[in-house]
Amino acid sequence: MKFVCAIEINKPIIEVAKHFEDPQALKESQKDFIRVELISGVEGEAGAKCKLVYKKFDLIETIIHNKLPNEFYATYEHKSMTNTMLSKFTAINKNKTKLDTEIEYLEFKGFVIKLIAKLFPNMFKNQVDKWLVRFKAYCEKV
Repeated sequence: MKFVCAIEINKPIIEVAKHFEDPQALKESQKDFIRVELISGVEGEAGAKCKLVYKKFDLIETIIHNKLPNEFYATYEHKSMTNTMLSKFTAINKNKTKLDTEIEYLEFKGFVIKLIAKLFPNMFKNQVDKWLVRFKAYCEKV
């Protein structure tokens, strides 16, 4: 399953990219996010692995490439699924940035999550859209 979500943020591209890398932005925009723990590699660089800790689950992020302020690409592993996320930042003008996020689910593990993905594929896209709206609000208020 693959989909794209996009949003325009009323901030310069440099500021949006800076917030994208900031764990505080995750706390503000992703429900129940607690912290980031570096597992291996150099923080923010290709090959780095981090554990993203949420109240009810953990994700393992592996950076494929980090070309911020223009692009960030990573794999996210959870006990029930694996996906990639490619985030592209485009300056619309000096004070507005477009963020395009391409999500591709590579694997669903387990009957229930496979059934949910088949019956309710928009649920995954809707969740990313909510994250983008909250991320935009955070960027624009700080």
